[in-house]
Amino acid sequence: MFPSHRPRRLRRTAALRRMVSETTIRPDQLILPMFVKEGLTEPVALASMPGVVQHSRDSLRKAAVEAVQAGVGGLMLFGVPEKHDAVGSGGTDPDGILNVALRDVRAEVGDSAVIMSDLCLDEFTDHGHCGVLDAHGNVDNDATLEIYAEMALAQARAGAHVLGPSGMMDGQVGVIRAALDDAGLQDIGILAYSSKYASAFFGPFRDAVDSQLKGDRKAYQQDPGNVRESLREVQLDLAEGADMVMVKPALAYLDVIRATAEISDVPVAAYQVSGEYSMIEAAAANGWLDRRRTIMEVLTSIRRAGADVVLTYWAVEVAGWLREG
Repeated sequence: MFPSHRPRRLRRTAALRRMVSETTIRPDQLILPMFVKEGLTEPVALASMPGVVQHSRDSLRKAAVEAVQAGVGGLMLFGVPEKHDAVGSGGTDPDGILNVALRDVRAEVGDSAVIMSDLCLDEFTDHGHCGVLDAHGNVDNDATLEIYAEMALAQARAGAHVLGPSGMMDGQVGVIRAALDDAGLQDIGILAYSSKYASAFFGPFRDAVDSQLKGDRKAYQQDPGNVRESLREVQLDLAEGADMVMVKPALAYLDVIRATAEISDVPVAAYQVSGEYSMIEAAAANGWLDRRRTIMEVLTSIRRAGADVVLTYWAVEVAGWLREG
């Protein structure tokens, strides 16, 4: 009799589907990106990212505790200064907003979650680029590396468990690793933004960090059409001592996540970026998509592609859903 094979047998009940599920999501695999802005007394909602805010120091502390209580595995902090300058001095200042926020959060949650920090100059420069500029207005790779080394020490001493160099400078992982090790901070990890593309999906994020960007970042972020280039970047970061590697954005680069997972001997992260978040929120608000089902489906796709951990603005909400069962 036909059909003799009936795969639907294993889909018949919810219990069967759960039992044979190939891809799962746990709260501790989720990392929550968080923005803290200097000078705020109350959190400020972001119009382009419904449900996301720029935190004050007080609201950041509270939100960090809530995230940890929800079971979220990590927190990635971004600082937004009141003043910007050509060399992004707020990033290396021990009393700059990101570094004081790291101290605040470490004091609140200790080692109960992985505290991560964005290690880049774009939030702090008055031109919005990820590094300092030379006399011709181009990003000076090697001069930027010197500043990244200073930032690494400041962030590590402020309480970060893991540093996230996101500027796509050649050699950044090696320089940061050497600076940490020379300072006796060899236990601090590095989550390398190995494959960071020059993506249109970053748009809302630039509102979140009050970006001062003039022009674009195509001279150092990657071409969306390239995969081999990404894998070369991953291999270089691994050779330089990365403890984890990342693909950013996630949803439009699932093939890159898969290819990275196949060659990486360290955990692979993927960043579900602001544009991915906002387009789903907008579609759900218009009644075009089932919000919860869509969120879970795209997160599952990122995990299925090979990401061990996912940075997502829905981390706390999804952790709650997962705990509900």
